[in-house]
Amino acid sequence: MPKISVIVPVYKVENYLKRCVDSILCQSFKNFELILVDDGSPDGCPKICDDYAKKDNRVVVIHKNNGGVSSARNAGLDAAGGGLHIFCR
Repeated sequence: MPKISVIVPVYKVENYLKRCVDSILCQSFKNFELILVDDGSPDGCPKICDDYAKKDNRVVVIHKNNGGVSSARNAGLDAAGGGLHIFCR
C-alpha cells in the first residue's frame, strides 16, 4: 500500500499535463500513487492520462463526467489508498 496519494484533478490542461505528471513522477520518494481524475476534459487529457497509467503502475486514472474541481477531488479521495493525501490544482 502506498504511503502517499497525490490527487490531480484534470480538465482542459492538455498543454501543461505532461509537465505536471513528469514533475510528480520524478521525485526521489517512490512509495506513492498518483491519481489523475479526468473530469470529463474535452481535449487530449484523457488519452495523456491513460498513456501514463500504461507506463507507470503508480498512476491511477479515473474518468468521470464533468462535475467541477471539488467533485474531481472527492472522486480521487474515494480511490486513494495512501495514508497521506496531497491535492494538486
